[in-house]
Amino acid sequence: MKGGQWWCKACVSRISATAGTIFHHARTPLTVWFSAAWHLTSAENGVSAKTLHRILGFGSYQTAWAMLHRFRCAISHAGHDMLSGHVEVDETIFGGVRHGKRGRGAGGKVLVAVAVELLSPKGFGRCRLQIIHNADTETLKTFIQKHIKPGSTIYTDGFTSYPSATKDEYVYQGTSVKGSGKEVNEVLPGVHRVAALVKRWLMGTHQGSFEADHLQAYLDEFTFRFNRRKSTHRGMLFYRLIEQCVAMHPMSFRELVANPKPKKEGQEFAVSAKLRNKAPASLDISVPSHPWRN
Repeated sequence: MKGGQWWCKACVSRISATAGTIFHHARTPLTVWFSAAWHLTSAENGVSAKTLHRILGFGSYQTAWAMLHRFRCAISHAGHDMLSGHVEVDETIFGGVRHGKRGRGAGGKVLVAVAVELLSPKGFGRCRLQIIHNADTETLKTFIQKHIKPGSTIYTDGFTSYPSATKDEYVYQGTSVKGSGKEVNEVLPGVHRVAALVKRWLMGTHQGSFEADHLQAYLDEFTFRFNRRKSTHRGMLFYRLIEQCVAMHPMSFRELVANPKPKKEGQEFAVSAKLRNKAPASLDISVPSHPWRN
């Protein structure tokens, strides 16, 4: 039909080409969505919502934040191949410096399981990062079975939960850090390298500003970026992201917010009168051409 819509003869209804995707009912033009996706995938360390807000000239910070989180949700819901071969597994803690217990079981922190493939003769392959509630045997077993192919060799530290978590399905290789006389990053170099990189990325690109309830989305974005770090064509990352966006179901703003607060009557986001009903600067034909337009 005119306007790019489709008409279903069976149910006699009009269907948009963006129906069933994260672009459904989006008021922001698709060209701006593509521009945001290009900035997200072409930059080596990604882009924060504050930076995207400034680059594209949005009238609201929430627009840039919601756009990036929709991209992260599309990444999170995509299917992934399981890790295989020789794989390191460990946990790491996310959260600021606080008094009290340290390490596993520390209060006010987020526990994240990390798995990294080891390549021969050296180097690291793909990784997986997932928030876990505790380091019990069943929790670790669920993480391992979800992300690592049975029959793989798993390398861990001497934590007591791992032998039972890998029993029967995996080849277990545990090394006690204290008994080996080595530093923890020497026993498990892969997971500690990835953990250090993701924490540095959060501090650098996002200034360490994230809520615990949204951390998994950031971890999924880092995994998407890390697993494609050797790609020589940045356009392929852009293509994969858009491909996953088309396969992702629509999400409202309230679904994106981890802890939405009831909106008071008459309460709205403050937007300058000069910016209302104004198209983002990225649509201005006087600005230099963007890669996503070619």
